[in-house]
Amino acid sequence: MSRIGKMPVTIPEKVEVDLKGSQFSVKWPLGNLSFTFSEKVKIKKEENSLIVEPVGEDAWALWGTTRAVIANMLEWVSEGYKKTLELQWVGYKFEVQGNKIIMSLWFSHKVEMTPPEGIKVTLDEKEKNTIHIFGIDKQLVWEFTAKVRAKKKPEPYKGKWIRYAGEQVRRKAGKTGKK
Repeated sequence: MSRIGKMPVTIPEKVEVDLKGSQFSVKWPLGNLSFTFSEKVKIKKEENSLIVEPVGEDAWALWGTTRAVIANMLEWVSEGYKKTLELQWVGYKFEVQGNKIIMSLWFSHKVEMTPPEGIKVTLDEKEKNTIHIFGIDKQLVWEFTAKVRAKKKPEPYKGKWIRYAGEQVRRKAGKTGKK
């Protein structure tokens, strides 16, 4: 028995849930998300909660996963998901023009990146060289954040360049040389 699968999922206020066959969709002013679940799992809507039940013997593996995905979708649509990137070192900087990120990373040119639809990028007002990437789809937010970070990953000797907020960069000892 799945402990996670047994728990009902409460539907937040103002969120519309639609079930059609094996298609689950969520609507709210922040946006819409949809998920196609397996035929081995059944979802029942009761008042302001959803109950996920397995259908058959081999559905145990999908039961808790389906419930977790649905609960996360309801959370992301109502609150959104935010990831933060920091830029460490002298001469590097982030700029946001409209919804486009322009990065100065000591290349011969500035690097421009346009986020996919549904992703919003903002500069932090308090901390310099920090951007927030916000959206309702966690997978899309993580994917775009990883693409931005891949332009200049943190290096292990000085810990500079682009990193996630709060990320601990593993440091290496530099050359010791002969004495």
